[in-house]
Amino acid sequence: MKIISFNVNGIRAIMQKDFEKDLYRLNPDIICLQETKASEEQVKEALKNIKGYDIYCNEAEKKGYSGTTILSKEKAQHVIKKIGKEEHDNEGRVIALELNHFYLVNVYVPNSGSELARLPYRCTWDMDFLQFIKELEKNKPVIVCGDLNVAHKDIDLKNPKANYNKYAGYMQEEIDGMNNYVANGFVDTFRHFYPNEIKYSWWSYRAGARQKNVGWRIDYFLCSNSIISSVKDAFILNDVLGSDHCPVGIDLE
Repeated sequence: MKIISFNVNGIRAIMQKDFEKDLYRLNPDIICLQETKASEEQVKEALKNIKGYDIYCNEAEKKGYSGTTILSKEKAQHVIKKIGKEEHDNEGRVIALELNHFYLVNVYVPNSGSELARLPYRCTWDMDFLQFIKELEKNKPVIVCGDLNVAHKDIDLKNPKANYNKYAGYMQEEIDGMNNYVANGFVDTFRHFYPNEIKYSWWSYRAGARQKNVGWRIDYFLCSNSIISSVKDAFILNDVLGSDHCPVGIDLE
């Protein structure tokens, strides 16, 4: 099984590019999309020509904001759209599927913001989201994927010293949130296979950052320790364009 995650930065915008062609070329069993920026009806309209997938959506109350979607060839046993905390559940940031052997959780983690105004909220989110996935894990292993809006370690961004504790995505509080996932038994699949490889998944639109590869690795697949032996590879697809992010993924046995 191949599972891919992709922050598309607007589903209607990316459908006007090469998304459909890329999807058929990559042929994932499941693809998780973040930042769809559309209602469920608008997402399904944008994807109406995509064949072979069931489509599951979560939308934000605020129009044109956030939003998550999963396209899956395997039918879900159960769909979850809330993590059980009212302050988090109106932005469409989580959609989880219960599948035969695991839960798949697609997440678009809140950004702390250019002025770090949302950093305290982000810290609360990290704690509450960890509690949510640990509850799921009591029943089945959990695979979490999506835009986690944090570079975990120095290797995960081009300019760590210039960004550390100054800018959203590399604040110590955000790093602590990622450390807590790892401490609670979730494995960063890409680092599991490639502990020393420098590869990024997001680049600013400014100053030709993608062409210069001045990027950040902020898109992840995390999985329960109990299922890591079933993960055969993890990958980052730098050649897929259309967004300021690129897809990331795993191959499961």
